[in-house]
Amino acid sequence: MKKSRLFKGGKQKVGEKEAEKVKNNAATRGTAMHSYLEYHIAGQGLLDLTEEGVEAKRMAEVVVEKGLSDLEEIWGSECVLYYPDLYAGQTDLCGIYQGRESIVDFKQSNKPKREEYIGDYYLQLVAYAMAHDAVYNTKIEQGVILMCTPDLFFQKFVLNGARFRQYKWEWLRRLDEYYKKISQSK
Repeated sequence: MKKSRLFKGGKQKVGEKEAEKVKNNAATRGTAMHSYLEYHIAGQGLLDLTEEGVEAKRMAEVVVEKGLSDLEEIWGSECVLYYPDLYAGQTDLCGIYQGRESIVDFKQSNKPKREEYIGDYYLQLVAYAMAHDAVYNTKIEQGVILMCTPDLFFQKFVLNGARFRQYKWEWLRRLDEYYKKISQSK
């Protein structure tokens, strides 16, 4: 089984308690950043003067400036999506991004990511796209990750074309594997 990068170096270097603190701070900051972005998209303001809130606002402002400028049309924000009788979830944004029907997800990260580390994010995007297609009869063929670090390093990852379709197949394979395990455990 593949160990997480945090375990390989993080917990061993800083200890279990400090690693847990870093994880919890990142989760709080991520939630605050999402809130700022959600309010921005709705045309509203949000005031959070906590340390995490101030940091998250700066990060959200970078995402707005560098990532949302390519957003042409919003279909929904914080959309609950489901694929009938199979799965459900909530995506950050759906609409037209760079001229394509897209699912957009916001992420915060403690440090920049290499694309090979975000495969699970891509699976999440295609799962939401397939659910949206099934329910709303769309043809979403693009997923976008907009990511920012506390030091305001912005990254945009765009998944489309053949790679988008490959991730759809991988998602279906994993979904099939999951339901096989459930039926075998009955």
